[in-house]
Amino acid sequence: MESKHTLVSLLIIFALSISASNSKSIIKRLPGFDGDLPFSLETGYIGVGKDEAVQIFYYFVESERNPSEDPLLLYLTGGPGTSVLYSMMYQIGPLNFNLETSTEDNITLKLNPYPWNKVANMLFIDAPAGAGFSYSTTYEGTICSDSLLASYAYDFLRKWFTDHPRFLSNPFYVSGISYMGIIIPNVALNVYKGNERGNQPQLNMKGVISVSPLTDKFNDFNSRFEFAYRLSLISTDIYESTKQTCKGNYISNDVDNVLCWNNLQQVEEATSKINLENILDPMCDTTYTDPTCREARYVFIGIWANKKEVQKALHVREGTIENWVIKNDSIHYDMGKKDTECYSYDVFTTIPTHKQLLAKKCKYLIICGDHDMTFPHRSNGNHGLLMTKSQDIRGHMY
Repeated sequence: MESKHTLVSLLIIFALSISASNSKSIIKRLPGFDGDLPFSLETGYIGVGKDEAVQIFYYFVESERNPSEDPLLLYLTGGPGTSVLYSMMYQIGPLNFNLETSTEDNITLKLNPYPWNKVANMLFIDAPAGAGFSYSTTYEGTICSDSLLASYAYDFLRKWFTDHPRFLSNPFYVSGISYMGIIIPNVALNVYKGNERGNQPQLNMKGVISVSPLTDKFNDFNSRFEFAYRLSLISTDIYESTKQTCKGNYISNDVDNVLCWNNLQQVEEATSKINLENILDPMCDTTYTDPTCREARYVFIGIWANKKEVQKALHVREGTIENWVIKNDSIHYDMGKKDTECYSYDVFTTIPTHKQLLAKKCKYLIICGDHDMTFPHRSNGNHGLLMTKSQDIRGHMY
């Protein structure tokens, strides 16, 4: 633990010597892509929190259709602590890794034929500090929570729009995936309340877009049991027996309820080799030798993002992070995980927040992959909200 504190202290001292003012750069070329980028990409930092100690790194991709009028979407990626670069390069961004030609020594990029920036301006952010290329200049800035992250995101938006006033009239949506379902509605509510208080600039807030979101930390995890039965991952006998003995609680049952415990062990055994991110995908071992496995693909992003020439091309501030990781385990949430030294999971459910947003005529789009068992579309937490099932979501990252 002492070595961990020493490392954090050294990184903070190093970061203090680097300018923490807001900055932005237009990116024309990226290592691995042949020629100039055929889309507009901007990266930069926005300082938030006390003394702007938290430096949030962002990627802004303009719409290829009509950037002056098309919607502008803030996009947050899972975790918390997962880098938004994952969504940029594997899911909805303008570039993908070329899995057919890439090797660990020669990673190549190709255009994604279905990026969201075909029809919308996309603002991707790494948040909180410790996710992706975002960092803090103080130790206090490395400590965050669900509620504080939503506040930071709103602070970021006000400063970003101040620097980009030509987008203030565009319809604005808060969007994201997975664990960010806990954060997204609170960011949106902060925007509505800020507008009502007269905060400047006034954001043209229109709605929320959530992809396979976590909305309630009991119901969403609990719903995996029902989902497993409906997708025939467990037998009818196991399902009926478990339902009778566990009485609706399939994740935190009384340890003295031996019958329920035994049934849950059978459920666990039946689903232990299922890939929760997509039940049709194979489970991969840690050697990552099979290129058809999603885990194998993660190798490329880790190598690419840690290359000095990539970080220089993206205008990442040198020395602010020791090693880029796709997921910061000290922040990332797992079912039932207690608060960590640097993060408090202080929002248990967003259902009351959703009700407040609906009362403000907030538009909703909830997209749930119907082979995604991480936060299944059957979740009680999503009941009552607009739900759209899609098989086009190419894997959950949370």
